[in-house]
Amino acid sequence: MRKTDKKLDNQLQRVLTTVCETALKKSNGFLWLTHLIDYSSFPQSLKVICVFDSNENLADFISKSCRKDLELLIQTQLSEIDINLPKIADHISYDSEENCTDQHNGKWANRLS
Repeated sequence: MRKTDKKLDNQLQRVLTTVCETALKKSNGFLWLTHLIDYSSFPQSLKVICVFDSNENLADFISKSCRKDLELLIQTQLSEIDINLPKIADHISYDSEENCTDQHNGKWANRLS
């Protein structure tokens, strides 16, 4: 990882931590988030994965249209570090601990690779 990539990653971690802390307070069943990125094709390659405890809580989150609020929060935080994505929803995915356990024996590294 180049020095500039590391600096960008630190900025991403900082703003996404703010998103995570807010989502923990506002979204029932939300547990954590992470991001994946290929620095050679940034920002198009940026992907934020939001993880819930169960499929039930994830479905409830999506059905209540809370997703738009979280997407706006992510977009706002990214814009603070001059990352502007035209369609933020294309860069966010949702998952659950339940899915990871069922499909990858709880091994997130395998699931995210």
